[in-house]
Amino acid sequence: MWVRIRCILLVVYWTSWLTMLAGAITLVLVTPKCSVADPLEWWQISPIYQVYPLSYQDSSHPPDGVGDIPGIESRLDYIKDLGVGAIWLSPIYKSPMKDSGYDIQDFRDIAPVFGTMDDFHSLSKAVHKRGIKLVLDFVPNHSSNLHEWFQKSVKREVPYADYYIWADAKGFGTEATPIPPNNWRSVFGGSAWEWNQERRQFYLHQFLKEQPDLNYRNPLVLEEMKNVMQFWLDQGVDGFRLDAVAHLFEDEDLRDEMVKDEDATDEYSQLDHKYTFNLPEVLDVLREFRIVLDKNSENATKIMMTEAYMPVEKLMAYYGNKSHPIAHFPLNFALISASQKNITAQSIYTAVSTWMNNLPKGAWPNWVIGNHDNSRAATRFGAELVDAINMIALLLPGTPVTYNGEEIGMEDADVSWEQTKDTAGINAGPKKYKQFSRDPERTPMQWDAGINAGFSNANQTWLPVNTNYKTLNVESQLNEKWSHIKVYKQLTEARKTEAIMNGGLDIHILEDSVLVYTRVREGFPGYVVVVNFAPDTVTVDITNLAHMPNESSVYTFSTTYAHSFTAKKRISNSAVVLPGKGGLVLTFVPDFPKEVISL
Repeated sequence: MWVRIRCILLVVYWTSWLTMLAGAITLVLVTPKCSVADPLEWWQISPIYQVYPLSYQDSSHPPDGVGDIPGIESRLDYIKDLGVGAIWLSPIYKSPMKDSGYDIQDFRDIAPVFGTMDDFHSLSKAVHKRGIKLVLDFVPNHSSNLHEWFQKSVKREVPYADYYIWADAKGFGTEATPIPPNNWRSVFGGSAWEWNQERRQFYLHQFLKEQPDLNYRNPLVLEEMKNVMQFWLDQGVDGFRLDAVAHLFEDEDLRDEMVKDEDATDEYSQLDHKYTFNLPEVLDVLREFRIVLDKNSENATKIMMTEAYMPVEKLMAYYGNKSHPIAHFPLNFALISASQKNITAQSIYTAVSTWMNNLPKGAWPNWVIGNHDNSRAATRFGAELVDAINMIALLLPGTPVTYNGEEIGMEDADVSWEQTKDTAGINAGPKKYKQFSRDPERTPMQWDAGINAGFSNANQTWLPVNTNYKTLNVESQLNEKWSHIKVYKQLTEARKTEAIMNGGLDIHILEDSVLVYTRVREGFPGYVVVVNFAPDTVTVDITNLAHMPNESSVYTFSTTYAHSFTAKKRISNSAVVLPGKGGLVLTFVPDFPKEVISL
């Protein structure tokens, strides 16, 4: 009955649209073809918003210059107002903070710097009260070397003796120096092996030496981590982002890896990681994690996002298949990769089309333009393209993932050697630290033009606030006539429409520098995103796109237009003007064949 009523209502709705756009006074009734799409789930509808807790909001009394859980809770109304549907928190677990919380000392406790378990429960309750979901980082590859499991493994205590990957020395050099078992290297530089004098063996660490790798060839380890996952699900968590999953297994025979590029700037990139990265057994373990999530999804789906940097065609295996699903989606870094070099309409087109063309049948896409491990989107793409890139990512089919601050166009900050906190930068030394440090994209959220950008009242923050905070901040953008954050909110609002939720995708390049795509679903208003990657103004004709009429209405536009447009302004589709680095979102009545009925 509802479908029939909705179709009748659409007749009236479409009549008003056609009359407005055509300037007609004749009443024409059309019967759009109505079909019922499968309802989307919470993780498919709205953006997922990554919060980096260390840098979001300091609420401590006295302030300590470090973000915390109550600080996040104090900003929930802001997050709700953005139109996002879920918050993903980077690690908040008990940790010595050698790697900003990714070295976990206790998987079932909260780091005191962030607060208490009571604070977490308060946050969870407040998040869900606002209709938002809560996703946590889950770090399965390693623990801290201060974890109880590792301390007992060093002593060979049962059953922990083989919870980590231990190996004898290959031999002993001068002064009885132990020689590592092979040439494997850490992502952060140097050997991936660290000698433990007490146990008289090496242990593997694919990241810092303070992050020993867990041994998933021991079934007890898998059970332990499944229990950790269950613990947080019992606390009301709605899913997890699984960190560094491609590193979960290594070659049992500990074979040396081949040299791939001895001239690479970092040691890790010099080797072909055939024996330490993306081994087939990884997917088996991830399936086990997915089973845990599915068993807890009776009332609402508990999601799994996986992190692995690899070619798209290989990454698709992380979706699994219908009978053995794995991730709800592996995080898609194609747009990040496309922005590392020369950014063009072609590079973005290739990133989007490659992902969509490789996507398994029935799988759900996602789009990531920035995170805590990569230079800020505004720095990589260029500040002028902030709105345009958000337009592209937020209106494509699939789930966009927004790193906090991207909604206002935050940029990388200049962090001196003395201020550097990221161990990856510290290990590189004072001359090369800027090549490896991730601190510039992790600086505090810029809320206002007050002390420390409204992040903290402390005399010193854990990382310096970007010096541009007085002009680039949330408060100023909310008060401006048009700004990045207002464009972002327009985009999250558009995601609620039928064409964006369930419409098709048709993507093209025009005039070499313009990327254009349409989102159309028959019976509903359509959208077209048009972005100019050239520095100069370009005029394009989009009337040749499928289902495109002669005119459209402006839905939203990038700040590069400098207020030359207003929303709802009608424009000719044969002459769409785009300033340099400008973006437009237009809405239109798709030109489908219509069945006219007589009264």
